[in-house]
Amino acid sequence: MSRIAAAFARLKAEGRTGLVTFVTAGDPSLEHSAEILMAADRGGADVLEVGVPFSEPLADGPVIQRATERALAAGTTLDGVLTMVAGVRSRLRAPVVLFSYANPILRMGVEAFAERAASAGVDGVLMVDLPLEEAGDCRAVYESRGIDTIFLLSPTTSDRRIRQASSLGSGFLYAISRLGVTGSRDTLADGAEAIVARIRAASQLPVAVGFGISKPEHVHEVGKWADAAVVGSALVNLIAESGTAPDLPARVEEYVRWLKD
Repeated sequence: MSRIAAAFARLKAEGRTGLVTFVTAGDPSLEHSAEILMAADRGGADVLEVGVPFSEPLADGPVIQRATERALAAGTTLDGVLTMVAGVRSRLRAPVVLFSYANPILRMGVEAFAERAASAGVDGVLMVDLPLEEAGDCRAVYESRGIDTIFLLSPTTSDRRIRQASSLGSGFLYAISRLGVTGSRDTLADGAEAIVARIRAASQLPVAVGFGISKPEHVHEVGKWADAAVVGSALVNLIAESGTAPDLPARVEEYVRWLKD
């Protein structure tokens, strides 16, 4: 059983809603990213998503776009992200998922990337813009290294493609609560529960819901029908506001604990 599968099995056994936290690697620096991951882990995050900065983050809203720009300006690369994860992995309890656009991985080479990722202790990979029809080869390479392949599903995803993602995917499925780009919201999208119900009807994999989640009440609401909530932009914004302040890790840990409580 993978670390991701074990984490969701533990959540189910304990009757808890999981929390997946997303941060952009390299913002404000890779050294700070390592501290941020450890802080989120101490705060109780159940899965740690690490975003690989890319110059054309089409699925991301302004908060994560700006974080990506800062990370790239600081010289962050996929190679550097993998080195950072390798350095901090032994100090993390939660599984690590690398969230990347396809371009950086294809540029490194899928085989070379999978080898590096496995050595670094990466537990899952989500290639946000990789079409399902072209995912089979990547999935086979990742599976051979013990890495879960995670897919995004939106309210407009057909039932056929949900079944396809379920058969190809492992670890969990990431349901987008609404159309559009990432970004925190005051309320959950109306279609979030419906897309989870459709996924449940087609798959036995755990379901995490993201896009727009920023408060404990959002996590509580998501937990009524999904296995985990994903918090990204709100946490990335907190990091942006903190910059390189000495209390950045403490603020991250406090925020994650607040979401969990």
